[in-house]
Amino acid sequence: MAHLLWDDQVAWLLDPTDGGCLPDAFVENTTAADWQAVLDLVEEQGWASEYAEGEAVLPLPRAEAVLSRPADGECPSLRVWPDPEVCAIFRFLGDEQIDFDVDLRELQGQEQLDVLCGFLTAIGRRLGKSVPLFPEGGGTQPLLGFDVAADRVRVMWTPPDK
Repeated sequence: MAHLLWDDQVAWLLDPTDGGCLPDAFVENTTAADWQAVLDLVEEQGWASEYAEGEAVLPLPRAEAVLSRPADGECPSLRVWPDPEVCAIFRFLGDEQIDFDVDLRELQGQEQLDVLCGFLTAIGRRLGKSVPLFPEGGGTQPLLGFDVAADRVRVMWTPPDK
């Protein structure tokens, strides 16, 4: 299963002391149906999850209901644990993009990297879209991600020429 090796390929790339700790994943050109597909995937996989609007923890609604909330309402979030040690936090900012972040401090080793790769792969395959992971706060070049054309997670970042 391991296409990426922690020690050889990504330990340096996912170092939480080198920049931000919460890299952002973005799936672009999505719809409410794509959001619902992700919510269905969470339930089908049996991943632990917690949906909240502000401080209120609520049952997970349908994607259409979440995405049609008032513009001045709390931004809902969904915490998903594909493993007890790894959490992804989804934010329902709009239907045109699915975005979430992960905590690099939870991704320190091969076992956690494999969890992340499995998670990105499951989402990418369900949606038929790439799932790139960018440095915290954005950036133009992803660190790594599920590449739909290659059907696997791969390192996407290349160091600048010196």
